[in-house]
Amino acid sequence: MSARDEVLARVRAANAHAGSPGVPEIPRDYRRSGHHPPGSPAVLELLTDRLLDYRASVIDARVVGVQEAIRSALSEVDGPVLVPPGLPPDWCPDGVPDNGFTAAGLDGFAAVVTGCAAACAATGTIALDAGPDQGRRALTLVPDVHVCVVRADQVVETVPELLARLDPVRPTTFISGPSATSDIELQRVEGVHGPRTLTVVLA
Repeated sequence: MSARDEVLARVRAANAHAGSPGVPEIPRDYRRSGHHPPGSPAVLELLTDRLLDYRASVIDARVVGVQEAIRSALSEVDGPVLVPPGLPPDWCPDGVPDNGFTAAGLDGFAAVVTGCAAACAATGTIALDAGPDQGRRALTLVPDVHVCVVRADQVVETVPELLARLDPVRPTTFISGPSATSDIELQRVEGVHGPRTLTVVLA
């Protein structure tokens, strides 16, 4: 018997002796939907406001088109751009598809362009779940610039609505603005745990 088996056996024995308590009912009386439908002008305006407050940039592609918006977002990027294999090819024609680059290889890219799984307007949060247009998690953590395309119909108002759209077994990353921390003497430092620059293309 391993140490792990022994510990688990003792836990089971203790639970059997005490009697297994039932699982308490989880209250669900909180608000589980917003006042506005997904993708509505009010929801998109709220998301934009939150993203700007987090020091992200927002480009409205509903006027200029996704490809032109991405080109504008990358206009000052000096270096190669990484894209997940499932990104629509017309979004970033010059992007280099990920072929399993190592961390050192990913560090050679100046920017990454992805889609998203869903977004929450109330918190300004974008969720990635490693879908085909997002790729593996490392793609959006190593390059210094992240350009993320968010479709209007992916934007909901509240956190419960966001979670309802996500698969709990998928690897999910929540993004609320560029990577930043104030751990040391409350001085804000950007780019420590991920991209220093986040640009959201609203499609």
